[in-house]
Amino acid sequence: MIRLSRRGAPKKPTYRVVVIEKDRARDGRSVEVVGTYNPRGNPPALDLKRERMDYWVGKGAQMSDRVKKLYAKAPATATVA
Repeated sequence: MIRLSRRGAPKKPTYRVVVIEKDRARDGRSVEVVGTYNPRGNPPALDLKRERMDYWVGKGAQMSDRVKKLYAKAPATATVA
């Protein structure tokens, strides 16, 4: 599953977007970190490794509802050929 893992101080959250087994704890050991999200910035900072996320989705990983929304909002980076 691809979901958010909370980090940061109390009342000042930052999140990692992680690939983790579904039945593990929210902040448990993850398989891979595929991005970061800081909702406290103006605008909120979002950094995703889209290639790795697509790889894990291809392997059967499901995105949580919040990660789906963030993935849709994140601009796809243009590759220079």
